Amino acid sequence: MSSKAEQKETHQANGAVLPIVPVDCHTSPDRGQLVEPSDFLAPHGNGVEVVVLESRANAKGVREEDALLENGSQSNESDDTNTDRRPEPASPLKETSFSIGLQVLFPFFLAGFGTVAAGMVLDIVQHWDVFKYVTEVFILVPALLGLKGNLEMTLASRLSTAANIGQMDTPKELWKMITGNMALIQVQATVVGFLASIAAVVFGWIPDGHFSISHAVLLCASSVATAFIASLVLGMIMIGVIIGSRKMGINPDNVATPIAAGLGDLITLALLSGISCGLYKELESKVYVNPLVFSFFIALLPIWIFIAKKNPATREVLYSGWEPVVIAMAISSVGGLILDRTVSDPNFAGMAVFTPVINGVGGNLVAVQASRISTYLHMSGMPGEGSETAPRKCPSPCSTFFSSDVNSRSARVLLLLVVPGHLVFLYTISSMQGGHTTLTLIFIVFYMTAALLQVLLLLYIADWMVHWMWGRHLDPDNFSIPYLTALGDLIGTGLLALSFHILWLIGDRDSDVGD
Repeated sequence: MSSKAEQKETHQANGAVLPIVPVDCHTSPDRGQLVEPSDFLAPHGNGVEVVVLESRANAKGVREEDALLENGSQSNESDDTNTDRRPEPASPLKETSFSIGLQVLFPFFLAGFGTVAAGMVLDIVQHWDVFKYVTEVFILVPALLGLKGNLEMTLASRLSTAANIGQMDTPKELWKMITGNMALIQVQATVVGFLASIAAVVFGWIPDGHFSISHAVLLCASSVATAFIASLVLGMIMIGVIIGSRKMGINPDNVATPIAAGLGDLITLALLSGISCGLYKELESKVYVNPLVFSFFIALLPIWIFIAKKNPATREVLYSGWEPVVIAMAISSVGGLILDRTVSDPNFAGMAVFTPVINGVGGNLVAVQASRISTYLHMSGMPGEGSETAPRKCPSPCSTFFSSDVNSRSARVLLLLVVPGHLVFLYTISSMQGGHTTLTLIFIVFYMTAALLQVLLLLYIADWMVHWMWGRHLDPDNFSIPYLTALGDLIGTGLLALSFHILWLIGDRDSDVGD
């Protein structure tokens, strides 16, 4: 009787009903032993009802959990919820081009105006003493602005994926996700800020052969303080945006990353300018201030490491998530070196106001696309799984931009935003009399060509990179966006500098003469 009761309980818990003969418990001590299907059938077709575990349903339930976002309690709950048939989160597959464009449009322009404001700030502060006499600060600009791709946009993508697959539905899960991720980005911001300052010192020293210890400490203190404060403020904003998006029924993938990028540019550049200017003024009278500021933020590192290690949602990223942010910082620093060498020439001083705009817009759009592809892949399994989402070694441009796939549709929508968006941003800059630049027709043509080529390359690289990382069991939320936004900084700065040099050579000097 006990055997039949157990079979009935298993029956109700796990799935389908099949007729089989009773199994003698005394002759089968190992209850977990697999039995051949033929052993279940009675000689005359009679038998009892037992349940065969529906492995596909269970596998699906497990696959929908993000490996980097699991909270440790899911393994105990998964068996009890396999047959609940809970409604799955809305899939990006159901979005039309119009709905994608409508959701992306407002945050795109909001972020774009944030980059315009950042460009106007850079256009003003480039004439400050700290930027004139410690020119390595220019090298810090793309590296620290790139933190939005290394940290905040990665955080936004990670939390958007968690929200879309139901990992932030309960207050307990939400709180654990917030505390772990906030502590994680403080660790990453402090370390990457320090490494960015070292890169700025090295890149500034190599061409000129001049090294100043006081300027090096100033760069370290300014970079670490800026990275820490900016990440704290932007991280809180991102959490609010994602929670609000879910409550309003908006896909966070379409909203969070552009807002993180736009606000990140303005806040980070304003903090860098203010902090570096303040610390520069203290170099003469209070030499101890710069080392003290640097030491304070470094001393906080153990606290954030302790909090991040306690949370299983961020522990793995804390150990394995350094490669993309460090390499991305190095790539952005090369873009900063290009900016430093170009803006230092009075003939190209007008380039400063456009650099955050072209880099910011490109980074915004490719981050949206990468986040959407990553969420799409997470819907079908964990990294490395899913036959429908097998990585393509080298996707063709046609499959990236002209197929009927939902990600191809979103790529077309994002690409169509480039020209009208930049026209609005250029007009805004011109109306505010920024950049010391006259918007001639030939300048607009060269600028638009550079912007379109930048976004076209980034979207294609994103399609390849996200799938490539997925096929190698790497979570694209943590690995792809840092590389893509850093490449956006490098490609955008390089193409913009090339455009300014060509314009100078062909004689369109009204477009590029500085003050």
